[in-house]
Amino acid sequence: MTAPSAVLLLRLAGPLQSWGVRSSFNRRDTGGEPTKSGVIGLLAAAAGLAREEPLGRLPLLRLGVRVDQPGTLLRDYHTVSDFRGRPLPQAGVSAKGIQKPTSPAKNTHVTTRFYLQDAVFVAAVEGPEDLLRTLDTAVRNPAFPLALGRRSCPPTQPVSLGVRETDLETALRTEPWQSSSFARERYAARLGRERGLDGPFHPAVIDCSATLEDSAGDDVLEDNPVSFDPRARVFTSRRVRHAWLSIPTGYDSTDDTPDGRALGTGHDPFALLGW
Repeated sequence: MTAPSAVLLLRLAGPLQSWGVRSSFNRRDTGGEPTKSGVIGLLAAAAGLAREEPLGRLPLLRLGVRVDQPGTLLRDYHTVSDFRGRPLPQAGVSAKGIQKPTSPAKNTHVTTRFYLQDAVFVAAVEGPEDLLRTLDTAVRNPAFPLALGRRSCPPTQPVSLGVRETDLETALRTEPWQSSSFARERYAARLGRERGLDGPFHPAVIDCSATLEDSAGDDVLEDNPVSFDPRARVFTSRRVRHAWLSIPTGYDSTDDTPDGRALGTGHDPFALLGW
């Protein structure tokens, strides 16, 4: 008997995020939205899986990502040196797997890192309900620290929005807008000005872009993880489709303020930063 399917919703928000797609040592990029490898990595960390351990059923989960707040691109300048003062190794390795020294010797590498700042996403993970409820508990009580793509990018709270007994697209269409309160009010103020009103205009719905895993999709992404083992990282492709979803903003029609579900509850360490 097939286990019933459900959807786990994750709110992926924080001051900085970075979802590598085609990174090399000197230039670390970020995609415009979370990758499947990044989301599965977050769930694996929450569940306490070491990088060398098999991922089990995690790669079989279907992923959908909704862009509630796209954020802006941040370029960060870095330099890298050996703390012992030695010349840096190059990317190439010898037949014994040892990195070769730079020639001529180089003592400093200049690297560029890219991040998304002030972005908010809703990731929907569809699969067996028993597995998703276990992962929901793990995300709320993670075994390892959670990160938004890169370990230097911690998430704001709450990360888990809970399990929904529905399908992937319906879950993304019905979950209220998760944008930050500052971005919501700025958007409402702009709509008010466009309509010639004296104050902000709070719409009932807003259109957000989404990427949904779909075997019949017309786009292919190479971000489905098979192994996170640092010595043997393996990824496979998956098909996706892109769509625009009309979602509820979460504003109550009687008092014109966002409901608590849209803004999240509980302790938030980034609240003083406007999150």
